[in-house]
Amino acid sequence: MKSFLILILFLPSLLYSQLSETAAWSATIPDQYRVTPNITYGTASGYDCKLDVYCPANATSPVPTVVYIHGGGWVVGSKESAVLQILPYLEMGFAIVNVEYRLAKVALAPGAVEDCRRALRWVFSNAKTYAFDTARVLVTGGSAGGHLALITGLLDASAGFDETTGWDPTPVTPHVAAIINWYGITDVADLLDGPNFQQYAGAWLGSQLHRKDIAKAVSPLTYVKKSSPPIITVHGDADQLVPYQHALRLHDALKKAGVKNEFITIPGGRHGGFSKDDMIRIQERIRTFLKEVGILRMN
Repeated sequence: MKSFLILILFLPSLLYSQLSETAAWSATIPDQYRVTPNITYGTASGYDCKLDVYCPANATSPVPTVVYIHGGGWVVGSKESAVLQILPYLEMGFAIVNVEYRLAKVALAPGAVEDCRRALRWVFSNAKTYAFDTARVLVTGGSAGGHLALITGLLDASAGFDETTGWDPTPVTPHVAAIINWYGITDVADLLDGPNFQQYAGAWLGSQLHRKDIAKAVSPLTYVKKSSPPIITVHGDADQLVPYQHALRLHDALKKAGVKNEFITIPGGRHGGFSKDDMIRIQERIRTFLKEVGILRMN
Protein backbone atom coordinates (compact mmCIF):
# COMPACT_ATOMS: atom_id res chain seq x y z
CA MET A 1 0.00 0.00 0.00
CA LYS A 2 2.81 2.41 0.88
CA SER A 3 4.49 1.81 -2.48
CA PHE A 4 1.17 2.38 -4.24
CA LEU A 5 0.64 5.73 -2.49
CA ILE A 6 4.14 6.89 -3.40
CA LEU A 7 3.47 5.99 -7.02
CA ILE A 8 0.21 7.97 -7.03
CA LEU A 9 1.92 11.02 -5.53
CA PHE A 10 4.74 11.07 -8.03
CA LEU A 11 2.83 9.89 -11.11
CA PRO A 12 2.14 13.42 -12.48
CA SER A 13 5.81 14.37 -12.39
CA LEU A 14 6.82 11.03 -13.88
CA LEU A 15 4.39 11.47 -16.75
CA TYR A 16 5.54 15.05 -17.33
CA SER A 17 9.16 13.95 -17.50
CA GLN A 18 8.20 11.53 -20.27
CA LEU A 19 6.52 14.19 -22.41
CA SER A 20 8.22 15.21 -25.60
CA GLU A 21 9.64 18.73 -25.75
CA THR A 22 6.76 19.76 -28.02
CA ALA A 23 4.11 18.29 -25.72
CA ALA A 24 5.65 19.93 -22.68
CA TRP A 25 5.67 23.28 -24.47
CA SER A 26 2.06 22.95 -25.63
CA ALA A 27 0.94 22.29 -22.07
CA THR A 28 2.14 25.76 -21.05
CA ILE A 29 0.56 27.71 -23.94
CA PRO A 30 -2.78 28.56 -22.23
CA ASP A 31 -0.92 30.45 -19.50
CA GLN A 32 1.56 32.09 -21.86
CA TYR A 33 -0.85 33.73 -24.30
CA ARG A 34 -3.87 35.99 -24.10
CA VAL A 35 -6.28 35.56 -27.03
CA THR A 36 -8.55 38.36 -28.21
CA PRO A 37 -10.79 37.08 -31.03
CA ASN A 38 -12.86 38.81 -33.69
CA ILE A 39 -11.65 42.38 -33.39
CA THR A 40 -13.19 44.51 -36.12
CA TYR A 41 -10.36 46.37 -37.83
CA GLY A 42 -12.49 47.95 -40.53
CA THR A 43 -15.80 47.83 -42.39
CA ALA A 44 -16.16 47.77 -46.17
CA SER A 45 -18.87 46.61 -48.58
CA GLY A 46 -21.12 46.27 -45.54
CA TYR A 47 -18.73 43.63 -44.17
CA ASP A 48 -16.97 43.78 -40.81
CA CYS A 49 -13.34 42.77 -41.36
CA LYS A 50 -12.06 40.93 -38.30
CA LEU A 51 -8.81 39.66 -36.86
CA ASP A 52 -7.66 37.63 -33.86
CA VAL A 53 -4.75 38.61 -31.63
CA TYR A 54 -2.56 36.10 -29.78
CA CYS A 55 -0.45 38.16 -27.40
CA PRO A 56 2.14 36.99 -24.84
CA ALA A 57 0.34 37.37 -21.51
CA ASN A 58 3.25 38.72 -19.48
CA ALA A 59 5.21 40.73 -22.03
CA THR A 60 7.30 43.43 -20.35
CA SER A 61 8.55 44.90 -23.63
CA PRO A 62 7.43 44.87 -27.28
CA VAL A 63 7.65 41.47 -28.98
CA PRO A 64 8.12 40.48 -32.63
CA THR A 65 4.80 40.22 -34.39
CA VAL A 66 3.43 38.04 -37.19
CA VAL A 67 0.59 39.16 -39.42
CA TYR A 68 -0.80 35.88 -40.77
CA ILE A 69 -3.04 35.90 -43.88
CA HIS A 70 -4.94 32.76 -44.88
CA GLY A 71 -5.12 31.38 -48.40
CA GLY A 72 -7.94 30.00 -50.51
CA GLY A 73 -7.59 31.64 -53.92
CA TRP A 74 -9.23 34.85 -52.64
CA VAL A 75 -12.55 32.97 -52.88
CA VAL A 76 -12.66 30.60 -49.86
CA GLY A 77 -10.96 30.18 -46.48
CA SER A 78 -11.08 31.79 -43.05
CA LYS A 79 -8.72 32.85 -40.31
CA GLU A 80 -9.94 29.94 -38.19
CA SER A 81 -9.07 27.39 -40.88
CA ALA A 82 -5.45 28.51 -40.79
CA VAL A 83 -4.95 28.68 -37.02
CA LEU A 84 -2.58 25.69 -36.83
CA GLN A 85 -0.20 27.50 -39.18
CA ILE A 86 0.63 29.98 -36.43
CA LEU A 87 1.98 27.36 -34.00
CA PRO A 88 5.67 27.73 -34.99
CA TYR A 89 5.43 31.46 -34.24
CA LEU A 90 3.80 30.89 -30.86
CA GLU A 91 6.68 28.58 -29.99
CA MET A 92 9.14 31.33 -30.97
CA GLY A 93 7.40 33.85 -28.72
CA PHE A 94 5.78 36.06 -31.36
CA ALA A 95 2.57 37.97 -31.02
CA ILE A 96 0.24 36.88 -33.82
CA VAL A 97 -2.41 38.80 -35.70
CA ASN A 98 -4.56 36.36 -37.70
CA VAL A 99 -6.40 38.28 -40.41
CA GLU A 100 -9.71 37.75 -42.19
CA TYR A 101 -10.49 39.77 -45.32
CA ARG A 102 -13.24 40.15 -47.91
CA LEU A 103 -13.47 37.20 -50.28
CA ALA A 104 -14.51 37.53 -53.91
CA LYS A 105 -18.21 36.92 -53.15
CA VAL A 106 -18.17 40.08 -51.01
CA ALA A 107 -15.72 42.23 -52.97
CA LEU A 108 -13.74 41.66 -56.15
CA ALA A 109 -10.08 42.65 -56.47
CA PRO A 110 -8.56 44.77 -55.06
CA GLY A 111 -10.79 44.41 -51.97
CA ALA A 112 -8.64 41.79 -50.23
CA VAL A 113 -5.51 43.89 -50.78
CA GLU A 114 -7.17 46.97 -49.29
CA ASP A 115 -8.25 44.93 -46.26
CA CYS A 116 -4.83 43.43 -45.58
CA ARG A 117 -3.20 46.85 -45.83
CA ARG A 118 -5.87 48.11 -43.43
CA ALA A 119 -5.07 45.27 -41.02
CA LEU A 120 -1.37 46.10 -41.17
CA ARG A 121 -2.09 49.72 -40.32
CA TRP A 122 -4.28 48.52 -37.44
CA VAL A 123 -1.29 46.60 -36.07
CA PHE A 124 0.83 49.73 -36.03
CA SER A 125 -1.96 51.90 -34.59
CA ASN A 126 -2.55 49.42 -31.74
CA ALA A 127 1.04 48.44 -31.05
CA LYS A 128 1.14 49.81 -27.49
CA THR A 129 -2.06 48.03 -26.47
CA TYR A 130 -0.80 44.59 -27.54
CA ALA A 131 2.99 44.99 -27.14
CA PHE A 132 3.65 44.69 -30.88
CA ASP A 133 7.22 45.58 -31.82
CA THR A 134 6.69 47.73 -34.91
CA ALA A 135 10.36 47.34 -35.86
CA ARG A 136 9.92 43.55 -36.08
CA VAL A 137 6.66 42.98 -37.96
CA LEU A 138 6.62 39.91 -40.20
CA VAL A 139 3.88 39.22 -42.78
CA THR A 140 3.23 35.68 -43.99
CA GLY A 141 0.69 33.40 -45.62
CA GLY A 142 0.28 30.61 -48.15
CA SER A 143 -1.04 30.56 -51.72
CA ALA A 144 -3.42 33.55 -52.04
CA GLY A 145 -2.31 34.34 -48.49
CA GLY A 146 1.28 34.32 -49.75
CA HIS A 147 0.26 36.77 -52.48
CA LEU A 148 -1.48 39.00 -49.94
CA ALA A 149 1.51 38.83 -47.58
CA LEU A 150 3.79 39.91 -50.43
CA ILE A 151 1.59 42.72 -51.68
CA THR A 152 0.87 43.94 -48.14
CA GLY A 153 4.57 44.16 -47.34
CA LEU A 154 5.70 45.55 -50.70
CA LEU A 155 3.10 48.29 -51.12
CA ASP A 156 3.36 51.79 -49.75
CA ALA A 157 0.70 54.48 -49.43
CA SER A 158 1.52 55.93 -52.85
CA ALA A 159 -0.01 52.85 -54.54
CA GLY A 160 -3.47 54.07 -53.56
CA PHE A 161 -4.74 51.07 -51.59
CA ASP A 162 -4.60 52.67 -48.14
CA GLU A 163 -8.07 54.05 -47.43
CA THR A 164 -8.14 55.41 -43.87
CA THR A 165 -11.40 57.34 -43.65
CA GLY A 166 -13.72 56.12 -40.91
CA TRP A 167 -11.42 53.67 -39.19
CA ASP A 168 -8.04 55.23 -38.55
CA PRO A 169 -8.25 58.81 -37.23
CA THR A 170 -4.48 58.86 -36.69
CA PRO A 171 -2.90 57.48 -39.88
CA VAL A 172 0.42 55.69 -39.51
CA THR A 173 3.02 54.59 -42.02
CA PRO A 174 3.65 50.87 -41.56
CA HIS A 175 6.98 49.26 -42.41
CA VAL A 176 7.31 45.50 -42.69
CA ALA A 177 10.60 43.98 -41.50
CA ALA A 178 10.30 40.75 -43.56
CA ILE A 179 7.91 38.58 -45.57
CA ILE A 180 7.60 34.79 -45.62
CA ASN A 181 5.95 33.78 -48.87
CA TRP A 182 4.57 30.25 -49.06
CA TYR A 183 3.94 29.52 -52.77
CA GLY A 184 2.16 32.81 -53.36
CA ILE A 185 0.98 34.28 -56.66
CA THR A 186 3.32 37.00 -57.89
CA ASP A 187 1.75 37.83 -61.29
CA VAL A 188 -2.05 37.85 -61.08
CA ALA A 189 -2.58 38.65 -64.78
CA ASP A 190 -0.69 35.49 -65.72
CA LEU A 191 -3.51 33.43 -64.20
CA LEU A 192 -6.38 35.13 -66.04
CA ASP A 193 -5.92 33.37 -69.38
CA GLY A 194 -3.46 31.29 -71.38
CA PRO A 195 -1.65 28.15 -70.22
CA ASN A 196 -1.57 29.24 -66.57
CA PHE A 197 -5.27 30.13 -66.33
CA GLN A 198 -6.79 29.48 -62.91
CA GLN A 199 -10.51 29.72 -62.23
CA TYR A 200 -9.97 31.24 -58.79
CA ALA A 201 -8.10 34.19 -60.31
CA GLY A 202 -10.92 34.79 -62.78
CA ALA A 203 -13.42 34.72 -59.93
CA TRP A 204 -11.43 37.30 -57.94
CA LEU A 205 -11.11 39.74 -60.86
CA GLY A 206 -14.61 39.05 -62.21
CA SER A 207 -15.76 40.89 -65.32
CA GLN A 208 -14.52 44.29 -64.22
CA LEU A 209 -13.48 46.79 -66.84
CA HIS A 210 -9.70 47.09 -67.12
CA ARG A 211 -9.26 43.89 -65.16
CA LYS A 212 -5.79 43.34 -66.64
CA ASP A 213 -4.77 46.75 -65.28
CA ILE A 214 -6.21 45.82 -61.89
CA ALA A 215 -4.37 42.48 -62.01
CA LYS A 216 -1.07 44.27 -62.63
CA ALA A 217 -1.80 46.73 -59.82
CA VAL A 218 -2.30 43.88 -57.32
CA SER A 219 0.72 41.83 -58.47
CA PRO A 220 3.73 41.76 -56.13
CA LEU A 221 6.16 41.81 -59.07
CA THR A 222 4.95 45.33 -59.86
CA TYR A 223 6.34 46.72 -56.60
CA VAL A 224 9.78 45.14 -56.17
CA LYS A 225 12.38 47.83 -55.53
CA LYS A 226 15.65 48.30 -53.70
CA SER A 227 13.92 49.32 -50.47
CA SER A 228 11.66 46.25 -50.39
CA PRO A 229 11.78 44.18 -47.16
CA PRO A 230 13.71 40.89 -47.02
CA ILE A 231 11.70 37.98 -48.40
CA ILE A 232 11.97 34.22 -48.03
CA THR A 233 9.96 32.13 -50.50
CA VAL A 234 8.97 28.46 -50.26
CA HIS A 235 7.60 26.80 -53.41
CA GLY A 236 7.27 23.27 -54.77
CA ASP A 237 8.51 22.81 -58.33
CA ALA A 238 5.48 20.65 -59.17
CA ASP A 239 2.86 23.08 -57.86
CA GLN A 240 -0.36 22.54 -59.79
CA LEU A 241 -2.20 25.70 -58.66
CA VAL A 242 0.44 28.43 -58.54
CA PRO A 243 3.15 28.10 -61.21
CA TYR A 244 6.64 27.52 -59.81
CA GLN A 245 7.77 30.14 -62.34
CA HIS A 246 6.08 32.79 -60.20
CA ALA A 247 8.56 32.13 -57.41
CA LEU A 248 11.50 32.09 -59.83
CA ARG A 249 10.49 35.43 -61.34
CA LEU A 250 10.12 36.99 -57.89
CA HIS A 251 13.53 35.65 -56.83
CA ASP A 252 15.14 37.06 -59.98
CA ALA A 253 13.46 40.46 -59.55
CA LEU A 254 14.55 40.69 -55.91
CA LYS A 255 18.13 39.76 -56.80
CA LYS A 256 18.20 42.37 -59.57
CA ALA A 257 16.90 45.03 -57.17
CA GLY A 258 19.47 44.06 -54.53
CA VAL A 259 16.89 42.90 -51.98
CA LYS A 260 17.92 40.29 -49.43
CA ASN A 261 15.96 37.15 -50.18
CA GLU A 262 16.10 33.39 -49.97
CA PHE A 263 14.36 30.88 -52.22
CA ILE A 264 13.57 27.39 -50.94
CA THR A 265 12.58 24.92 -53.66
CA ILE A 266 10.82 21.70 -52.67
CA PRO A 267 11.72 19.12 -55.34
CA GLY A 268 8.54 17.39 -56.48
CA GLY A 269 6.55 19.54 -54.08
CA ARG A 270 3.01 20.37 -55.03
CA HIS A 271 0.71 23.05 -53.58
CA GLY A 272 1.65 22.59 -49.94
CA GLY A 273 1.34 19.27 -48.17
CA PHE A 274 5.12 18.96 -47.92
CA SER A 275 6.70 16.05 -46.08
CA LYS A 276 7.67 16.19 -42.40
CA ASP A 277 11.36 16.25 -43.31
CA ASP A 278 10.79 19.08 -45.77
CA MET A 279 8.83 21.07 -43.19
CA ILE A 280 11.55 20.65 -40.57
CA ARG A 281 14.16 21.82 -43.08
CA ILE A 282 12.00 24.78 -44.08
CA GLN A 283 11.36 25.86 -40.49
CA GLU A 284 15.07 25.66 -39.64
CA ARG A 285 15.93 27.89 -42.59
CA ILE A 286 13.14 30.32 -41.74
CA ARG A 287 14.47 30.69 -38.19
CA THR A 288 17.96 31.33 -39.48
CA PHE A 289 16.61 33.91 -41.92
CA LEU A 290 14.64 35.69 -39.18
CA LYS A 291 17.78 35.89 -37.06
CA GLU A 292 19.77 37.27 -39.98
CA VAL A 293 17.27 40.08 -40.58
CA GLY A 294 17.02 40.92 -36.87
CA ILE A 295 13.46 39.78 -36.17
CA LEU A 296 14.60 36.96 -33.91
CA ARG A 297 17.36 37.86 -31.49
CA MET A 298 20.60 35.90 -31.76
CA ASN A 299 21.17 33.62 -28.76
